Amino acid sequence: MTIKDIARLSGYSIGTVSRVINRHPDVSEEAREKILKIIEQENYQPNANAKHLKQSRNTAVTVIVKGTRNIFLNSILEKIQQYLRKYQEEASVVFVEESENEVRQAIQLETERNPKGFIFLGGALEHFRTDFHMIKAPSVLISGWAKDLGFDNLSSFSTDDFEGGRQAMEMLVNNGHRNVLIVGGFNSKEPEQVSSQRLNGALSVLKEHDIPFERDRQYIECRFSMQDSYEKLMDRLPVEQDITAIFGLSDLVAVGAMRAVHDSGRTVPDDISIIGYDGIGYTDYTVPRLSTVRQNVDELVAQGVDDLLYRIQYPREAVHRQISAAAVSKESIISIA
Repeated sequence: MTIKDIARLSGYSIGTVSRVINRHPDVSEEAREKILKIIEQENYQPNANAKHLKQSRNTAVTVIVKGTRNIFLNSILEKIQQYLRKYQEEASVVFVEESENEVRQAIQLETERNPKGFIFLGGALEHFRTDFHMIKAPSVLISGWAKDLGFDNLSSFSTDDFEGGRQAMEMLVNNGHRNVLIVGGFNSKEPEQVSSQRLNGALSVLKEHDIPFERDRQYIECRFSMQDSYEKLMDRLPVEQDITAIFGLSDLVAVGAMRAVHDSGRTVPDDISIIGYDGIGYTDYTVPRLSTVRQNVDELVAQGVDDLLYRIQYPREAVHRQISAAAVSKESIISIA
């Protein structure tokens, strides 16, 4: 059984079958399901040796992206690829679903491809904590904080998300908002997680101002996606008539929230002000333009890639740095003070 046979049986092209096998996101769910079903029925196993021979000539660094629909991580990925090309390095990109273990995927890839190094975009720290000791290649985690994990071959470069969460909530509080929903992220009780840092930074501001916050009611967990944010808020907004502001823990969450506010019969910002987090470029084109906490993506990429390429050539201990973000006020917040 070959990849050509899978293509013939499925009715899809060899390219589509290859993208499914390599976990690329640009495949329809219908095609993915049909191809994976045939692969399972035929017990197809890709030729790891052939893949390695083909890819080892082209691939120096493997980039593992956590989440197939994360626009912010995709924007970082594009800059990483551009930055690597400056050094005549090619990147092999692998996408994993949010529910998958990205570190175990890296362990398999290290066996098959023997890459010079790994760049992880996003990730669940519990996966690094339990499984990363099996990875030998120099690695860097961008948009995540790995200092406390103690691995000599894993650097990390992240935004100071606690401070960023503080800036977002200070913007709302300074504009008179006291009844706030915070939306986005799972594993919020894991203190090092991005969502936890942003949430805890925001809560610290509310505490300083003696503003009550009922976590069970006012914090809504959801994926960093527009759809999940929209669906969760469409259930919640009808019973939260006193809410005047929403802090979305990512821009995608905030955009989903904007639509939910509209579809629930209210307006942004006249009825509910909204601020997001990340600083994705298209927030300049939402209606209204979305206030956000802008991450310094250029600096994250430059420092992360430079560190990895240096450690590939000259082994040294891992480096961990946090980079400041900046809250940007646009059109989605009004003062009610």
